Amino acid sequence: MRGEAIEVGEGSKRRQLLATLRALEAASLSQQLPSLPGSDSEEEEVVERKKKRPKKASLASVSTEVEEKRKKQHQKQGLPGSDSEEKEVKKKKCRKRALESDSAAEEKRKGKCQKQAPSNPAQHLDSVDQTGPKAWKSSATGDPSKLSSVATSPQTPHALSRKQWRNRQKNKRRHKNKFRPPQPPDPAKVTAPTEETEVPPAPTQDDHEARAGALRARMAQRLDGARFRYLNEQLYSGPSSAAQRLFQEDPEAFLLYHRGFQSQVKKWPLQPVDRIARDLRQRPASLVVADFGCGDCRLASSIRNPVHCFDLASLDPRVTVCDMAQVPLEDESVDVAVFCLSLMGTNIRDFLEEANRVLKLGGLLKVAEVSSRFEDVRAFLGAVTKLGFKIISKDLTNSHFFLFDFEKTGPPRVGPKAQLSGLKLQPCLYKRR
Repeated sequence: MRGEAIEVGEGSKRRQLLATLRALEAASLSQQLPSLPGSDSEEEEVVERKKKRPKKASLASVSTEVEEKRKKQHQKQGLPGSDSEEKEVKKKKCRKRALESDSAAEEKRKGKCQKQAPSNPAQHLDSVDQTGPKAWKSSATGDPSKLSSVATSPQTPHALSRKQWRNRQKNKRRHKNKFRPPQPPDPAKVTAPTEETEVPPAPTQDDHEARAGALRARMAQRLDGARFRYLNEQLYSGPSSAAQRLFQEDPEAFLLYHRGFQSQVKKWPLQPVDRIARDLRQRPASLVVADFGCGDCRLASSIRNPVHCFDLASLDPRVTVCDMAQVPLEDESVDVAVFCLSLMGTNIRDFLEEANRVLKLGGLLKVAEVSSRFEDVRAFLGAVTKLGFKIISKDLTNSHFFLFDFEKTGPPRVGPKAQLSGLKLQPCLYKRR
C-alpha cells in the first residue's frame, strides 16, 4: 500500500510539473522574439523524453532535467520572475532529499532482512511475517501473484531426516528426565530388614590368630621352597666334596633339602625306590646291598637284605656320612650297588668307578635317574660300559625317570684321564610353582 501511494504521489507531481512547464512555455513563446530558433523543437524533445521514460523513473532525474532546461531558457530569454522559480526548485530539492533519505533507510532495512534470512527461499518466505517490509516490497515491484501466494499458503514445517528426528526426540527425553522431580521409593518394593536376617559374626581374636598362623605357614613354605631350589642347584653345579662341606656347615640345610625333594617326588606316579625294592625282593636275601645316596633309608626298610647306607648327611642312625666317591668298604665286598636319583654333581664318573671297586665280579649295578637329564641315552650306556659294566636291562617307558641294570665285567677299560662325554648329564632344576 505504501508503494502504491508513492507512485500516485509521483504521478500527480509529474502532472503538476508538466502543467507549469506548459504555462511557462506558453508565456515565453508570447514574449519570445522571432529570431530565437529551436524553442518548439526543444519542447517537443522534452515531451518525447518524458513519454519514453518509464513510470519508475526517479524524481531526482526529472527535476534535474527540468531545472537545466529552465536555466537554458532563462539565459536565452532573460525573463523576469526567476526568483519565484528558484524557490520552487529549492522546494523540489528538499522533497527529493526527503525521498532519498526514506529510500536509504528502506535499503538498510532490506539488507538486514537478507542477512537474517536463511539460504532456502522457501524457508525465508515462511519465516518472514506476511505484513512486514517484504510484503510491501513485493507489491511495489508489481508481482501481486507472489504476494497472494505467500499470504494464502500455510507455513509448511521444515522436513527432517530420520536421524535428525531421532536426535530431537532423544534430546526431549533427556531434558524431561533432567528436570523430573525425584520419585519417592515404592513402599511395596522396599522391605524392612527383619529379625531373621543373618548378621555375620564379628571376628574374634582366635580367628585373627588362625589367619596369622596360616599366613606365616604360607610364607614359611615359600621360603623353604626357595631354599630347596638354591640347594638343589648347588648340588648339581659342583662336585660332591663341595656339597659335603655345605651340609657340614649347615646341618639343617640337608633336612630342608630332603623335605623339599620328597614333596617333589610325591607328585610322580611311581617312586623309583619302590621299583628297585620290588626287584630286590625277588632276589636272594643274602645279597649285600650298598645304597649310594640313601636319604632316609627307605630302601633298607623295604627289603630283608643287609644294606650299607651312605649319604652326605644323616637322617637315620643307619646312615654313614661320607663322600660317595670314597665309601668305607672293602674291594669286591658287595653284591648290589644302587644309585637311586643320586648321580648328582659334576663327578659322576668317580661314583661309578667307586661302585666298580666295591662290587664283586658279576655284581649288579642299578641306576634310576630323571628322564629329563639324558640328552643321549645311547652315549650314556656306552660310557658306563667303558667303566667295566655291561647293560642287562633298561626301562624307558616311564615319563619321569629311567631304570637301568648293569653287570660288572671287570675293572674300567679306560684310563682316568680319558674323556667320557656320555656321563655329562643335565642338572635337574626345579622351577618355582
